[in-house]
Amino acid sequence: MDVGLAHLDRPFDYLVPAELDEVAVPGTRVKVRFAGQLVDGWLLSRADDSGHTGRLAYLEKVVSPEPVLAPEVARLARAVADRYAGSLADVLRLAVPPRHARVEKEPRDEQPAPAAPTGAVDPRGWRDYPTGPALLRALTDGRAPRAVWSALPGEDWAARYADAVAATVAGGRGAVVVVPDARDLDRLDAALTGVLGPGRHVSLSAALGPARRYRAFLAARRGQVPVVIGTRAAMFAPVARLGLVAVWDDGDDLHSEPRAPYPHARDVLLTRAHLAEAGALIGGYARTAEAQLLVETGWAPEVVADRATVRARIPAIAPTGDDPQLARDPGAATARLPSLAWTAARDALRQDLPVLVQVPRRGYLPSISCAECRTPARCVHCAGPLALPSAGGTPACRWCARVAAAYACPECGGRRLRAAVTGARRTAEELGRAFPGVSVRTSGREEVLTEVPGGASLVVATPGAEPVAEGGYGAVLLLDSWALLTRADLRAGEEALRRWLAAAALARPAPAGRVVVVADGALAPVQALLRWDAGWFAGRELAERRELGFPPAVRMASVTGAAEAVADLLAAARLPDDAEVLGPVPAEEGRERMLVRVPRARAAALAEALHSAAGVRAARKAADPVRLQVDPLSLF
Repeated sequence: MDVGLAHLDRPFDYLVPAELDEVAVPGTRVKVRFAGQLVDGWLLSRADDSGHTGRLAYLEKVVSPEPVLAPEVARLARAVADRYAGSLADVLRLAVPPRHARVEKEPRDEQPAPAAPTGAVDPRGWRDYPTGPALLRALTDGRAPRAVWSALPGEDWAARYADAVAATVAGGRGAVVVVPDARDLDRLDAALTGVLGPGRHVSLSAALGPARRYRAFLAARRGQVPVVIGTRAAMFAPVARLGLVAVWDDGDDLHSEPRAPYPHARDVLLTRAHLAEAGALIGGYARTAEAQLLVETGWAPEVVADRATVRARIPAIAPTGDDPQLARDPGAATARLPSLAWTAARDALRQDLPVLVQVPRRGYLPSISCAECRTPARCVHCAGPLALPSAGGTPACRWCARVAAAYACPECGGRRLRAAVTGARRTAEELGRAFPGVSVRTSGREEVLTEVPGGASLVVATPGAEPVAEGGYGAVLLLDSWALLTRADLRAGEEALRRWLAAAALARPAPAGRVVVVADGALAPVQALLRWDAGWFAGRELAERRELGFPPAVRMASVTGAAEAVADLLAAARLPDDAEVLGPVPAEEGRERMLVRVPRARAAALAEALHSAAGVRAARKAADPVRLQVDPLSLF
C-alpha cells in the first residue's frame, strides 16, 4: 500500500472479486480499504490461498489494467528499501512515475521496432584502453562484465557508452544508462541515435514533463525499446532482459536522490546488476572511493589507459604554488590570477584559441567584509552573509534577502566593504578589463552554455557548467582552489579533483593545451591532477577512510531530528553489538544528528534495526519526525 508508515511496510492480502479477475494482474495500480480509508496500492502477486487466518477484504478498484510495475523492478525496490532502511512504498514512488491516463489510452504503435544492430561493435574507440575491446566482446557475447572506467582527457565518453550499449543490444539484451544532468543526457542521446538509429531508445528525465515522461516509461515497460537513458529518474527504468547498467560520473551529487529513502543511483544500479546478473560500467574522468572499493575487492576490474597513452593525451598542467613558481612570482601564493595563469590565457588568446576559467562560486561578490578590519559582513536581522549583486548594487542578505543599504561594521563602525569571495560574474568583469577586446561569456545557473565556437574568447564557468569548445580550449584556469579544498566535508579533496579533471579534460593535448591550477603542487589532489591519476588518489582516499572508519570502508547511518526524537529512536533500535554511536552534533533548524557506524558485513543488520525502530515510533504515532539516511553524502 502507498502508505509511508514504517510499521506498515509489508504486503497485505486481499480477495479479488470476480468482475476484476481479468484486469487484476500483478504490477497494476489498485485501491483498497485500509483502516476505513480508501488508499492506493500495488498488486504484487496473485495466489490461490492466503496464510492469513482472519477475514479478508476485497479489492475496491483496479485503477488501470496497465501492469506498470515489472517484477524485476519490484524486487529491486524491495532490496533498495532494505539497504537504505526505508519503506517499499517510498521506493516505488521513485521507481514508477505518476499515472497519466490520457497517455495510457493513446493507440499503441503496432509497428515493429527497428532492427537491432548485428555483429561485433567496432572497438576502435576503446583501443586506447587495453581491456576496453574485451569489455565490448563480453557484452556482445551475452556475458555480464563489470568495469570501472577512467576516461582520458578529451575522450568522447558519450560515444564510448554508446559503443557499450550497442554491444549489449547486439547480444540480444537491454541497457540502462544514468547520467548526472540534462546536458549529459542530450549528448548521450545524440550518440546513441547515431549508433543504434532512431526509435531504439528512450530518455527518462523529470524535466520531460508528466506526459512525455510517462510515454517514455510505457515504451520501455511494454518492451518497445531495449535501452533507457536518463538522469537518476531512470535508475529504476523497466528494461526487458537487462544486460548492462551504466552510470557516468558517479561522484556528482545529482546522482543522490533527495527524497526518502535517499538512494544513490550508483548503488541502485549495482544492486540491480547483482539481482539481474547484468554487466555494470562505472565511468568518469575522476574516481570515487566507492568505485575504488569495487576495484580493490575484485568486484569490478578497472579499465584504464597505459601511462604512455595518458602522457600523449593530457594537456600541460602546472600549479602556481610550488617553489619554482614562487621564485619567479613571489605574489603567486596570494594572487587570485598569478602571472603563470595570466600568461597561459594571453598565449592561448594570441593563438586564436578559447580560454576556460573555472570559478567555484557563482554571482558577483557572494561574500563581503569590512574594508577596515576584515570582519565578515552579516545581516543584522538573521546573521546571514551579505553579498553584492553587482558593482553598483546594494548589499543584501543571502539568507533572508533583506537589503542592508546602511550597513556599518559592528566592530569598527566602518562603512566601506571589500570582496571576501569573488564570484563568476565579477571574475568575468575583471578578465574583460585585463583582456580588452576579447569576448567574455559566463556559464552558470542563470545560463548554462552547451558549446562555444573556436576562436579567441574567454569563458567563465562554475563547476559542472563548463561548455565544450570546438577543438578544445587552449588554456584552462582553475581559480580559487581553496574554496573547494577547505570545505568541511569528507569528500572535499575528491570533489575538488573531480571538478578539476572535468574542466581539464576539455583542453587540447599538450603542447597546444595548458591547464593552470592556482594551488600548491604538493597537495594530493593537485598531484593527482598533474599526473592525471584518479585511481591513485581514490586508493589514497579509501585507505585514509579505512583508517578513520568512514564510508565506504564502513557502513554509516545518520539519524537527524529533534534531540528527544533521535534519542527515542536509538533507544528502541536493536543495534548490532559492534555498532558505534557517534554524536550528537548540531544540525540545521535547531535539530541534532547522531551517527551510527558498523562494519560493512553488518550493514543489513543496521538498516533493519533502524527501520524497525522507525516502525515502533510510527505505530506509537510519535509527533516529531526523524530522518534516516544510510551512507549520506555529507556527514558534517
